[in-house]
Amino acid sequence: MPIIKVIIPAYNEADSIANVINDIPNIVDEVIVVSNNSTDDTEINARNAGATVLKEPQRGYGYACLKGMEYISKQVIKPDIVVFLDGDYSDYPEELLKIIAPIQNENIDFVIGARVKRLREQGSMTPQQVFGNWLATFLMKIMFGAKFTDLGPFRAIKYNKLLALNMEDKTYGWTVEMQLKVLKQKLSYVEIPVTYRNRIGVSKVSGTIKGSIFAGIKILGWIFKYSFK
Repeated sequence: MPIIKVIIPAYNEADSIANVINDIPNIVDEVIVVSNNSTDDTEINARNAGATVLKEPQRGYGYACLKGMEYISKQVIKPDIVVFLDGDYSDYPEELLKIIAPIQNENIDFVIGARVKRLREQGSMTPQQVFGNWLATFLMKIMFGAKFTDLGPFRAIKYNKLLALNMEDKTYGWTVEMQLKVLKQKLSYVEIPVTYRNRIGVSKVSGTIKGSIFAGIKILGWIFKYSFK
């Protein structure tokens, strides 16, 4: 069996984080929750549920993901696969088995859990999320010939390929940066349809007008930046 690590960025997800951790399949070697300057009981609840808890005081999704990667880089035994998963319980963590299957069985480098409409709970994605996903993946298709349909946060990648991407975005552009670099480096990738439900609590990005605008600017910025490289 491959060595699998899960990184969960979390900002004030006290009500959901234990559910997420408890539903992760036992084949995972370590669950790493990166508390992104949480002010509630996220850290306590995550630790009680059996996760390794790291602290990243600098707010930003990318900052949290990079903190988790930094922690892994200092371990003697490195993982074969790293899975990224949100801490709001909108994804079904048990579907991790579906996400990693193409890597295990087909030697695929990168897998995205695609939040397809038929498997989404009503209201689980805001109109701006749906439109933003469509626009970003449409532009990637036009500019790079990509086959992506989603920027879903539930994703798995071979650890050595993750390192080769040299990830750098600190905030909202993390997911699209990863996908663009996968395209640029010609890594193999697939999408696996996943079930998606209404999150616990309010989204820190799509739940606010400011967050949606900044996320949109960041995502489009990465796409146009790479179109001229």
